[in-house]
Amino acid sequence: MVLRLIEAAPALGERLVADELFRTAVVQMAAASRSLSDAFVADPTLLAILDDAADLRSERSDESYRASRIEAIATADDPRAALRRWKRRELLRIAVRDLLHLADLAAVGRELSALADGCLEAALHITAPRTPFAVIGMGKLGGNELNYASDVDVLFVHQGDDAEAVRVAKAVLSIMSEPTPAGIVFRTDANLRPEGRSGALSRSPAAFASYYSRWAQPWELQALIKARFVAGEPGVGNAFFDAVRPHLWSGSIDPDTIREIRDLKLRGEALLRERGLDSREIKRGVGGIRDIEFAVQLLQLVHGQSDPAVRATGTLEALRQLARQGYVEADTASRLSIAYGFLRRVEHMLQLHDEQQTYALPTSAAALDRLARLLGYEDTPRATARQQFEDSLSRDRATVRGIHERLFFQPLLDAIAGTGEMSREATADRLAAFGFKDIKRTQAALDELAGGYSRSARLMRQMFPTLLEYLSRSPDPDLGLLQLRLITDSPVRANQVTAALRDTPATTERLCRLLGSSLPVGQWLRHVPDAVNGLVDIDTLRAAKDHDSYLSEARRSLHWRDDTEDARAGALRRFKLREELRIAIRDLLDLADVSTVGTELSSLAEAAVSSALAARQPPMPFSVIAMGRFGGAELSYVSDLDVLFVYDGDGHRVDEAAESLAMGLLDDIGARTVDGRAWEIDARLRPEGGKGRLSRTLDGYVTYWSRWADTWEFQSLLRARYVAGDVDLARRFLAASEPFVYHPEFGASKVDEIRRMKRRIENERLPRSENPAEDLKLGPGTLSDIEFTVQLLQLRHGFEVEAIRTPSTMSALGLLASEGVLTEQDADVLSTAYRFCERTRNYRYLHLGKVTDSLPRSDEDAEHLGRMLGWVEHPGDTLRAEFARLTGAARQVVEGVFYGHTAGGEQ
Repeated sequence: MVLRLIEAAPALGERLVADELFRTAVVQMAAASRSLSDAFVADPTLLAILDDAADLRSERSDESYRASRIEAIATADDPRAALRRWKRRELLRIAVRDLLHLADLAAVGRELSALADGCLEAALHITAPRTPFAVIGMGKLGGNELNYASDVDVLFVHQGDDAEAVRVAKAVLSIMSEPTPAGIVFRTDANLRPEGRSGALSRSPAAFASYYSRWAQPWELQALIKARFVAGEPGVGNAFFDAVRPHLWSGSIDPDTIREIRDLKLRGEALLRERGLDSREIKRGVGGIRDIEFAVQLLQLVHGQSDPAVRATGTLEALRQLARQGYVEADTASRLSIAYGFLRRVEHMLQLHDEQQTYALPTSAAALDRLARLLGYEDTPRATARQQFEDSLSRDRATVRGIHERLFFQPLLDAIAGTGEMSREATADRLAAFGFKDIKRTQAALDELAGGYSRSARLMRQMFPTLLEYLSRSPDPDLGLLQLRLITDSPVRANQVTAALRDTPATTERLCRLLGSSLPVGQWLRHVPDAVNGLVDIDTLRAAKDHDSYLSEARRSLHWRDDTEDARAGALRRFKLREELRIAIRDLLDLADVSTVGTELSSLAEAAVSSALAARQPPMPFSVIAMGRFGGAELSYVSDLDVLFVYDGDGHRVDEAAESLAMGLLDDIGARTVDGRAWEIDARLRPEGGKGRLSRTLDGYVTYWSRWADTWEFQSLLRARYVAGDVDLARRFLAASEPFVYHPEFGASKVDEIRRMKRRIENERLPRSENPAEDLKLGPGTLSDIEFTVQLLQLRHGFEVEAIRTPSTMSALGLLASEGVLTEQDADVLSTAYRFCERTRNYRYLHLGKVTDSLPRSDEDAEHLGRMLGWVEHPGDTLRAEFARLTGAARQVVEGVFYGHTAGGEQ
C-alpha cells in the first residue's frame, strides 16, 4: 500500500520520511485494512485527516458530527455522493485514532455511533420529511457501541401522515444502504420493528405501544433496552419513549420471559456448534461478546424494573451501574469490562481488514500472526506474538464464560448469606424473575444447604451458582430446590450427591432437571442416592432394559432374602423402586418415548410377578395371565396389575393349594411394607369377579365362558397375555379363549352392548368434581375412547383378519391401518392423541405424585406440566390447547368408527 500510495502521489514520499505521525499512521493503516488502504490510494486527498495532530487527539461528539457538514451535504449538487465521501473521510479518521491508540474502545464506539447518527440526520435533511419524524437507534447504535462493520439497526417513528412517513423511511434506507462503486454509507436495517419485515416501516408512538402491550416477544422487549433517539425531531422521539417505556419497565418481569430469552441464546449456541464455529467465533461463541451483553441485559431486565439507575443503553456503562447498585460484584464487573474491551478490539481488527461483518478468527497461522501484531503483541524469547494472543484470548473467554454462568446467582447467594450488597428486595426480585415463587421457603432452603463447615457444605456453596442456574430452567424451580435439600439431608447423602456433581456439569444439569420436574423422583433418589452416580453415563441411561434383564435382577433381589412373605414383599418393593426410578429418569430426560416407558414398566412388573411365583415353587402347573394395560404391555406409573390365575390338576387338595398360591402371590406383590406397596394387583376380571375363586383350571374357565360370560368379559380377553409360570398351560389358555373372543357372529346387538358398557363406565367412573372434558382417561377422545374403538374393531374383524389380534392398543392401531380395517389418517389421529394423553398422564403423576386422570386445575400446575412436556412459551395455555386439539380430532374419529355417527365410519 505504501508503494502504491507514493506512485499515486509522489510528493508524499518526503513526508513519509520527515513526519513520524504521518509515517506511523500510513504503515498501521496498510497493515490493518486493505479496504481503507485502497481508499487512500484511490484518493490521496483523504490523507488530509493527518494534517492536524491536535484534531486527531480529540474525540468528536455527536453534536459536532450533526453540525459539521449536514447542511453542506444536504445542499450539495449530489447530496448522496457528498454524504458517502464525508462518511468515508470521518471513518478513516476514527480508524487512524484507533490504530494510533489515540482513542480507547469506548471512544471508538461512541465516535462510530455519532458518525452514524450524523449520517442519519443528513439523510433526513436530504429526504426533507413533511411530517414529524424521528429515528430510534437500536442494538449497537443505540448503545453507542458500533464497530467498523456493524449494521445500523433503527426504528422509524412518526406523527401524522402514514404514507409520508413510509416515503421518508424508504428514502432514508435507500440513502444509507444503496450500494455504489464508492461503497455505502452504513448498512441500515429496520427489521427490529414490530412484525419484522412484514410490519409497517414506520409507526406512530401509539401504534408501537399497542404492539408492545399485546404481541411483543421477550427478545423484542430485551432489544428495547438499547433504544436511543438518534435523528429527527426530539419531540417525536420523546413521545416514542413515553409510549413504550411502561411496557419495558412495567415493575415486574415474567419468569417465562427470562426463560425464553435464555433458551433463545442456548439455541443460538447450539446452531453455532453445529457449524463448528463455537470456538472460533468471538461474538456468539462460548465466552464471547454475547455472553457479556446477554448477562448484562438480563440483569437489567430483572433489576431495572424497580431501579431506574441500571437502565443504561451501553454495555460498559450498564456494567458500571449494576456494580454501583450492588447487583454485580465490583471485581466481577471490572473483569468483564476488561474482557469486553479486549474482545471488542479483536472484533474491530477483524472487521477493519475488509470492512466486512466477520466474527470468526482466521484459520491460517499467517493471518493469526498479523492479527496478534495489530493488537500490539510482539515475539519474545518465550512465546510468539500469536501464542501470546491465543493465550490471552483463551483466558479471557474462560473468565467470561465462568462469570456468565454464575452472574445471576452468586450475588444472590452472598446476599442471602449476609455478605453481599444486594438488598432483601433485590434478592427476592432476582429469585422471582428466574421462576422461584415461594421466596421465603427458597431462602430458607438456601440457608440450610449453604450452612455449616463440612466438606460437602463447602462444595455445595461452590456449586450453588450452577445449581440455581440449572434449577431455574427446570419446570418447577421451587420444587427442585426443596428436593435438593431433601436428598442432601444427611452427611452420607450430601457427600454422595456432591461427589457425583463436583466434576460433571452434565450430571448437575440432569439432576436439576429431574428434581425440578418430579416429586416422586426426588423421594426415590433420597432412598437410592447412588442413582445420582448413574446420571454421569448418558449412554448407559439411553439403553433400554429388556425383559430378561429385569427378570434376572428380580430373581437376584429375591435370592438373598429370607424365605418369608414379608421379606419377599420388601425385596420386590425395593426392586421396583430402584428400577422404576431408572425408567422415570430416562422418561424425564427424553431418553425414552411413551411407548418404551410403557413397555419397560410392564417388563418390570412381569419380572416381579415371575420371580415371586418362582420363589413360591408352585406344586402344580400354574400360570399368570396379564390383562388390561398389563396385558397390552402399556402400563403407566399408576396402573394396577390386572391378572388371571390358571392351574392344572384335579382334586380338592390341588384346588386349595392353587388358591393359597394365588393369595400368597397377591400378598407378595400387593402387600404394604415399610417401603410402601410394590403394585396394586387386581384379579377381579376373573369369572364371577370378586365373589369367584382366585384361580381356576382351564376347564373351569372354558365352562364359564361357554355358559355365563358376558360380552365385556370376552372384550377383556383381547388383552390377555402370558407373563409368568407354566408356558404350556398359558399357551393352552390363550388358544382356548380365542374362539370365544373372535367369532363370525359379532352382530349389531353385541356392538350395542359394547357401546352401552362404554357409556356406563363414563357415567360411573368419572368423578363428579372433575371436568369430564379434561379427563385424560375417560374424557372425549382420550384413552378409553381410543381403547374401546380399537377393541370393537378387533372384535368385529378379528375372526377374518387374524393379523389384528394383539393385546397392545398402539400395535393394534398400526395393524388395523395396514390391514385396511381403519384408514391410515384415522389411525394416525388416534395414535397421536393416545400417546399425548398417556405421556401427559404419566407426567401428571411424576410431577407431584398425585394419582389423577385430569388436567391440572390451577394455572401454576398447568404451567409446570406444560414445561415438563417441553413447551416454553405459555406452557399452561399451550398444554390445554394441544389437549383440546388432539382429543377433539380423536373424538371425531371415535364418533364415526365406534358410535357410527358420521359418514364414512364403521357401521
